[in-house]
Amino acid sequence: MGNKRIVLVSGANGYIAGPVIRAFLEAGYAVRGTVRSKPSANTIVNALAEYKDDLEIVEVPDILASGAFDEAVKGVYGIAHLASPVGFHFTDPEPILNAAIGGTRTILQSAHKEASVKSFVLMSSVAAVISSRDGRFTEADWNDEGPAMVKKLGKDSPGGLIYSASKAEGERALWAFRDENNPSFTIAAINPGFVMGPPAALDSIESLSGTTAFIWKVFSGQDIPAPLKPDPPYVDVRDIARAAVYAIDHGKEVNGERFLLIRGAIPPQAAADILREAYPARRDIIKEGTPGAGYRPGFAFPEQRVIDGSKIVRVTGKDYYSVEQTIIDTAKFLEKFL
Repeated sequence: MGNKRIVLVSGANGYIAGPVIRAFLEAGYAVRGTVRSKPSANTIVNALAEYKDDLEIVEVPDILASGAFDEAVKGVYGIAHLASPVGFHFTDPEPILNAAIGGTRTILQSAHKEASVKSFVLMSSVAAVISSRDGRFTEADWNDEGPAMVKKLGKDSPGGLIYSASKAEGERALWAFRDENNPSFTIAAINPGFVMGPPAALDSIESLSGTTAFIWKVFSGQDIPAPLKPDPPYVDVRDIARAAVYAIDHGKEVNGERFLLIRGAIPPQAAADILREAYPARRDIIKEGTPGAGYRPGFAFPEQRVIDGSKIVRVTGKDYYSVEQTIIDTAKFLEKFL
């Protein structure tokens, strides 16, 4: 890895991690990625073969084990912690909450013992911010409702509720550690909405992330799926990657900050409208649906319930990828699977 600054990316085999790793490499960092099993990172390592001298994969079999990241953090400048349970079909909250909270604490404890660490960024979620109320949501808001409901319902909690509670509690653990330990490194959290956009690598269409799969379903001529929720808040995975790099590059500037990453409210019908125009030869394949239905000009949220993702734009001076570019770039990436 030469003399380059090293960034540790946990959960290196995930959908978000791929573009994050690529962005750090393109920004001139070396990257050490952690996975539970090395072969799970083969896809991303092969896709980034041009950076083979600057990309290292190490195993951390159990992120909850004491000292799990002690070796992985040695000599690193920054840490992007992405390893956390993802899904909407969990049935038992206890192991999911333990992994989200415990994994965050474990890597922070290892970082706290390593003098080289200067910046730490947690990949949290919009789920740690929003709740069922109406109104405007900003980084000042917290989802206290989800954890309270999970505590009440236990194993009867719906999977999506378990996931949102795990993200809220995992991020709470981050800020509690900061307050209790006053670490020498800076800390920031990124709170993206549903994630779409081209993966950095993909071996099979079955491995495509569930939140971006709607683009494939539309593009390949399947029925237009229902949105994951009303007015689904989406962001391009490459915007997340840029924010992660910014948080490590500008640690002192973003220290103590949270960043909602939301481009807008984007249902699958929008993908159909965009792709039918971008791919005229596929207009007989891509279902028409009801053009324009279910979303507003500029993909704005309804006035009564707004998720405000403008802070990251103000701080970095860079706007989000346009929805059209995100959907078309994803389709281009997926053409090989048609």
